[in-house]
Amino acid sequence: MLTAFAAILALTLTATVYSAAHARSSVSRTVSAVASATPSAAVPTASPTAAAPTTAAAAPPSTAAETPSAAPAVAAPAAAAPAAPATGVTPALDSEINAIIDANSQYQIGVTLIDLSDGSSHQYGVQAPFEAASTAKVLAAAAYYHLVETGAVSLDDPLGDYTAGFQIKEMIQDSDNDSWSLIMDAVGFSELQSYAASIGVSYDPMNNTLTPSEMASIMAGLYGGKLLNQQDTAQLLSYMQNTNYESLIPAAVPAGITVFHKYGLLDDELHDASILTNGTNSYAFVVYTKGQDESDIPARTDIFHQLTQAVVNALF
Repeated sequence: MLTAFAAILALTLTATVYSAAHARSSVSRTVSAVASATPSAAVPTASPTAAAPTTAAAAPPSTAAETPSAAPAVAAPAAAAPAAPATGVTPALDSEINAIIDANSQYQIGVTLIDLSDGSSHQYGVQAPFEAASTAKVLAAAAYYHLVETGAVSLDDPLGDYTAGFQIKEMIQDSDNDSWSLIMDAVGFSELQSYAASIGVSYDPMNNTLTPSEMASIMAGLYGGKLLNQQDTAQLLSYMQNTNYESLIPAAVPAGITVFHKYGLLDDELHDASILTNGTNSYAFVVYTKGQDESDIPARTDIFHQLTQAVVNALF
């Protein structure tokens, strides 16, 4: 009897040991399988343009691939850290912008970049006043919003057949000149000139001239919330997307970078004044050009694209 009992006990212990060993083997295989199936996190890399212009709202930043929650905590081998991208405007970017301007010396070209992280301004080419064309509509809009914020006027005030708010949107998004005239009259030339001086810009509404740096400072002040309150800033910036002319700076900006801009086109003047941002880096970027007439717009448009690509490749 004892012999039979001992035999049964031996068989039971053998089965238990085998079951535990089998379980350990299964867990090992499961960990190995899950670990090999877990994707590596994607490292975001700089995309080589805009938007196509990005519209309406800022594009969300790219995120690394998610690790499945079922995966066990398994130490992964350390990956080599990617080289940190250059930050800020570098001498290399300065040289590239200057080279593009020099290669197109048949045109007058003025470029200004303002790094909104520290306010540093970088100027290239012609910095004398240009006929600002429709880029100055941003200044007129800011001046009207300023009057709204001081209680002098309202966005609901009738202007022409519509409200002042409607006319501002038409003036910026569709570059409507009739709307511009109505807003200019509502603000008043003297008041507009005084408002410009209050934000550090020398502007004569009769001549409508601005330097590239003055226009860049207007854009930087607007985006930085220094000109208007948060609500009015957001509204005005929203009108600077999905505009009726997206062929200049926005056409050369890759996805992932948001563009707010106002172009200007009048006779031999072709301009674009923009904010470029990816949520981390933000710059005011303005290009003013003067050519022979509208016949060279395609050639000058290509210069806008070259300058924009140089900027986004270096800064984003």
